[in-house]
Amino acid sequence: MRTRRRILTAIATMALAAAAAVPAVALGGGARASGTHVVILKELRYHPSTLTIKHGETVTWEWRDGEKHNVTFSRFHSKTMSHGAYTVRFLGKGTFSYRCTIHEAEGMRGKVIVH
Repeated sequence: MRTRRRILTAIATMALAAAAAVPAVALGGGARASGTHVVILKELRYHPSTLTIKHGETVTWEWRDGEKHNVTFSRFHSKTMSHGAYTVRFLGKGTFSYRCTIHEAEGMRGKVIVH
């Protein structure tokens, strides 16, 4: 019984550490972060391309030009789409660079700096 409890405790500890290290996708509902920021995808750019936020806040990317784009980080990404929105709640601190894999050569890159 003690071995099983130790294993479950170790798994729970690893899951909490992983959640703190990587931003979590906010799927709506539940408690909202204290701040919400919007990045517009338009004319092969993210507006603004660099965003500074606080730990626990959310960023929503909104498609506004009818072109197919995506928001791709190293560990997670949006769908490729021509309209809609994608929201991420940032639980970890650091600088998170992202890009549109379709238009990266044209300079469609951005970053979120989380304090």
